Amino acid sequence: MGEDSGAGGCYDAGVKPHLSGMVPEDLVAHLARAGRSLTLQHARRVLARHHVAPGRSLPPPRVARAALDSIEATTERRDLEVVERATDPADGFVKYLLRSPDGALTEAVRIPLLKEGCFTVCLSSQVGCAMGCTFCATGRLGLTRNLEAWEMVSAWRVVRAEAPGRVTGAVFQGQGEPLHNYDAVIRAARVLSEPACGAIGARAITISTVGLVPAIRRFAEEGHKYRLIVSLTSALEAKRRELLPVAGRFSPADLAAALERYEAGSGSRGRTTVAWVLMSGVNTSPAEVDALREHFGGLRLRVNLIDVNDVRPDGFRPPDDAERDAFIDALQALAVPVVRRYSGGKARHAACGMLAGREVTSASR
Repeated sequence: MGEDSGAGGCYDAGVKPHLSGMVPEDLVAHLARAGRSLTLQHARRVLARHHVAPGRSLPPPRVARAALDSIEATTERRDLEVVERATDPADGFVKYLLRSPDGALTEAVRIPLLKEGCFTVCLSSQVGCAMGCTFCATGRLGLTRNLEAWEMVSAWRVVRAEAPGRVTGAVFQGQGEPLHNYDAVIRAARVLSEPACGAIGARAITISTVGLVPAIRRFAEEGHKYRLIVSLTSALEAKRRELLPVAGRFSPADLAAALERYEAGSGSRGRTTVAWVLMSGVNTSPAEVDALREHFGGLRLRVNLIDVNDVRPDGFRPPDDAERDAFIDALQALAVPVVRRYSGGKARHAACGMLAGREVTSASR
């Protein structure tokens, strides 16, 4: 993977590993290193209680007292601290500002689904971001460090604990580029999909990327069942380099080839979802549709459209209805599904990085 496997350093929680970053096999191996024995069945019980009953004592029935004492002494279990909750009364989105033990601030969002009483959680993967996308609030923060797997799982746990219903999914699409922190994100997804831990289906976990080709190839080769969504935003090579500087290092042909591998590995369900952030006068021209056909026409595409959310006075603006409708009509001529996505929580700092950026700015004054 080289430079695209993750940079910026990881938070060292100390000698103690965190239970939220473990699957049952990890806990068994951890105790074995400490000279204690624990069956896989009992490891599942310990982790299930940790995830289902946060804040309660660990001991489930019929687990050896010595093993439980060792778990208590050699692992960490505290969740991230909630600094702020911002609820949008218009749509029910709840955004959380969370603090890690080293003081790093990240965000998570509880998103209501169409099925009443069900939610998914949007998770950050880094503190800030190194991609430098010109339309993204997080990109303007720069990269401080990667999040560890337990921090991502802990964010999910914190949000789930307050949900007025079932949390049935997770999407790694908050602060950071998930595939720039590949190993930790995949581990977090594994914990969330483990029946004894997060207990959500692999296909209910989505990992977003701006299009880091080496990481997409690795993802495809490893055969993960998690969904992948690519923030394309422009199919014109020069425009893509301008809007998404790091992703623009990879040609459209290389990106398309990597996504073809992903589709092939996904079997009959394989379909590439691309996200397109709509910006008036920037990426809604007929030339964009022609380039999409030319470079990505061999893929089984689904296009998710979302209006840009930029609060800067001189920032990007969403298209008006006429411009948006014309672009949608042109896309539908390609015979690909087009989905209009709603940018939730607009009234309460919805864009990723806005709560953390506001906190950082206030602290520096």
